[in-house]
Amino acid sequence: MRVIASPAYSNKLMNPYNYLLYTHVSKFGVKVEDFSISRILLSRWDIWHLHWPEGYLNNPSLLKAGLFTGGLLNLLYLAKKRGIKIVWTVHNLRSHERYHERLENIFWKHFTDLVDGYIVLSETGRGELLKYYPHLENIPGFVIPHGHYKDIYPNEIPREKSRRFLGLPSNAVVISFIGQIRAYKNVPHLMDVFMRLKDNNVYLVIAGKPKSPKLRSVIIHKAKFCQRIKPYLEFIPPEKIQIFLNSADLVVLPYSEIFHSGTALLALSFNRPVLVPNRGAMYELQKAVGRKWVMVYEPELTPDILENAIDWALKTTRPKEAPLSKFEWENIARETVNAYRVILQK
Repeated sequence: MRVIASPAYSNKLMNPYNYLLYTHVSKFGVKVEDFSISRILLSRWDIWHLHWPEGYLNNPSLLKAGLFTGGLLNLLYLAKKRGIKIVWTVHNLRSHERYHERLENIFWKHFTDLVDGYIVLSETGRGELLKYYPHLENIPGFVIPHGHYKDIYPNEIPREKSRRFLGLPSNAVVISFIGQIRAYKNVPHLMDVFMRLKDNNVYLVIAGKPKSPKLRSVIIHKAKFCQRIKPYLEFIPPEKIQIFLNSADLVVLPYSEIFHSGTALLALSFNRPVLVPNRGAMYELQKAVGRKWVMVYEPELTPDILENAIDWALKTTRPKEAPLSKFEWENIARETVNAYRVILQK
């Protein structure tokens, strides 16, 4: 079986999800290569597996977004004519930035008509997908979870040393946000909520690169009003992720929109409790790992919710490691290969 994936291994530095998936898939005798135009045109493939096909729609230029999405659709049409099966892993139902609503609607209509099979990361995800695109009920669909990140990133720097690196008091309570900062992740709101807490021994660490200069400016401006907010507004390299997670008592992901979250699994892979909104598949994640590790809230984050979450994070007795057996990569790879086989038979 030959699979071309968009992407396969090329985004390992930014997010090793694909690298981990296809490294394990290849152990089942499947040949996997990264997508390129020349490869899709000049070589034989059984399956083209796409992740985040909406990525081009996040370009603020309508011209560029239109050219790239149009080019992708044309390649997909050509691939279908050559007998290549199109498989979509559904990470998102829409683009994050929502720059070009009309173009987006056209893209999704044509793209979903071309898909031969799909993989969703949760049962919630399947339900939401079929609400948006009910015609996908007529093709094979599979629920295969996102894998964990245990033992992927370096993890040798303990809590006290991590806090020294960040200039945090050893006895402080530390809340952390980590990941690329985009508008829907609601970081300025988290900062506003944090500044209304009464406990002066609580610190907020914000680690990640803002998507836009405007968002960066907002965060820097707000941080000036509270010395207990520590922003690190750059891409966090793999070897430093441990510093931001091992220093934390609680990881907060205050997203205004959330479908699935690799960042939540990253935090759990470092055995850190997580506070997330009760949206998308977050309740499913809570059921999978337990209420000792994941707290959900609704509708919006407030100081009371954050204070309760801090109390929960500090006072709940937990085992040393989060129970992530459901998210083992070998099982995920096996299920993915089985999904390929079913789709190829259709």
